[in-house]
Amino acid sequence: MTHSLALEITGLHKAYGDHPVLRGIDLTAPTGSVVALLGPNGAGKTTMVNVASTLIRPDSGTVRVLGHDVVREPERVREQIGMTGQYSALDALFTGRENLRLMADLVHLPKAEGRARMGELLERFDLVDAADRPASTYSGGMKRRLDVAMTLIARPRLIFLDEPTTGLDPRSRRTVWDLIREQVADGVTVFLTTQYLDEADTLADAIAVLDGGRIVASGTATELKRLVPGGRLEVRLGSDGDVTAAAASLGPDATVDADALTVSVPYDGEVAQVRSLLARLDGTDVTTFAVHTPDLDDVFLALTGHTTTENHEPQEALR
Repeated sequence: MTHSLALEITGLHKAYGDHPVLRGIDLTAPTGSVVALLGPNGAGKTTMVNVASTLIRPDSGTVRVLGHDVVREPERVREQIGMTGQYSALDALFTGRENLRLMADLVHLPKAEGRARMGELLERFDLVDAADRPASTYSGGMKRRLDVAMTLIARPRLIFLDEPTTGLDPRSRRTVWDLIREQVADGVTVFLTTQYLDEADTLADAIAVLDGGRIVASGTATELKRLVPGGRLEVRLGSDGDVTAAAASLGPDATVDADALTVSVPYDGEVAQVRSLLARLDGTDVTTFAVHTPDLDDVFLALTGHTTTENHEPQEALR
């Protein structure tokens, strides 16, 4: 049976001792999409993944994966999911091929099917030449690719990726991004947690912002950016006199940076405002013109009052 929602979370609560980590989470992930959970260290991202992947039990609320309840039907859930955590799950003494064989055995693939699947994944993840080398000799990017390959060995329909590119160089990060896009093209759902705003912006069909154990906003990247004022139109002028004249023409909302010879005004996203601004500056020596719109950094800061790298959860809650 095909489910329109791969993941349904309703009223999810989880606490460690006296420290609440998840405080009434409602979240869905449509089948065949990437949903990114964005938040700082300690916000509860990993706890949410651990509950949804049956590793820990919720205190209250419901979580359903492809129609199966994670508390009442954990085995059915595990049959359909894959998970790549923040830290490598590889055996460093095993070769890449041996790591994949171990995972194939753990998910009870028949021998012939396991061998075929291993060969397919080694080729797809560009690991054929390194397949018989110990994983300890792999670069960070290669280890992450092997981690993801092991997650895919059983053809999961929902994949949890918990900060999958932390610590990777830019090239390796883009390789992992390409792998995620390939899975979604095959109809797989990806639930991605990340601190990297550009990662969420690039990959996600929908983004949920988690802060203090609560979802404080959700939507597409474009929808979230619209929540935050801060767009502006900026012009660079040819002289101090032009700066003075431009500021006078643009009125009290204009902001002047005399050292940079720039004047900016708030921008509402409408093309008509751009035309109006340029018309009012006719006869002024405008050397450059730029449109600045809020990015997800601005969104997160505006919604939470801090950045994604800050940790606001008690350390006991991270155990």
